[in-house]
Amino acid sequence: MKFAVLVAILAEDLEEQAIDSAKKAGAGGVTIMDARGIGTEEKKSFFGLTYEGSQSVLVFVLEKKLSITVLKQLTRDLELNKHSKGVVFTIPLEHIAGIDIQQLERFEERIKDRI
Repeated sequence: MKFAVLVAILAEDLEEQAIDSAKKAGAGGVTIMDARGIGTEEKKSFFGLTYEGSQSVLVFVLEKKLSITVLKQLTRDLELNKHSKGVVFTIPLEHIAGIDIQQLERFEERIKDRI
């Protein structure tokens, strides 16, 4: 079985919407990290204070075909092609240990359904 890591780096206000969207597409668990980023646009200042928007990094370990489905769902639901509020990408996963047995069973069921 082939796996991929799906990484979504999003504006913090999109975090819950992204998690709901990913679950709707079939994703299970997610690791969430807080982040800061430096973009190409100048930062906004207000009375000498600079605002740097918070970001969330969502990391999913998914079966490879499911990762593409989740990526498309996130792109569509969050309108990432219209707004630059985030980026989503996948990375092939060569070796893995410690994945939840229930998640493996769900992957196996999906594969059986396709056969």
